[in-house]
Amino acid sequence: MTRRTIGRVLVALAGVGVLTLAVAAPTATAAPVATGEKATHCTLDVRTGAQQCYATYEEAITGKQRAGDIIQGTVFDGLDYGGDSLTVYGAELCEKDGVINFQLDLGDDWKHRISSVQPWGNCWLWLYPEPGLGGDRDGPFDENTPNVGSFMDNRTQSIGFS
Repeated sequence: MTRRTIGRVLVALAGVGVLTLAVAAPTATAAPVATGEKATHCTLDVRTGAQQCYATYEEAITGKQRAGDIIQGTVFDGLDYGGDSLTVYGAELCEKDGVINFQLDLGDDWKHRISSVQPWGNCWLWLYPEPGLGGDRDGPFDENTPNVGSFMDNRTQSIGFS
């Protein structure tokens, strides 16, 4: 082979390697909790406020969802998707129309706890330090975020989904 052919082969192989990494990269999952602790993984219907909890994160995002329900986002109380999780779902995908499509005031059990987030259902998540989407917001969190950063870490009281 000539040097030019070898160079093309190496570039092609590098491209295949990047593609393989992109295809094979695992989606973010909940990190294990410390020994002796048991995480709680709950779902919340934004339409009704109904909450149901599961033993594992996988059960929360796949189990017992009604037909037509759309997961709009998952929040975690630990960094890197660890600890307890709350998966929020509703009837529709978020629209990219410049407004908050859905909002959630967190219950006392979730206020001041969020450290990492996963947006779902075409939603971007906006975190607010006060109920009713009050105060200076942070976001949008438009991709899996293993650390929301010091501004909103353990400060969130309401979430906007846009």
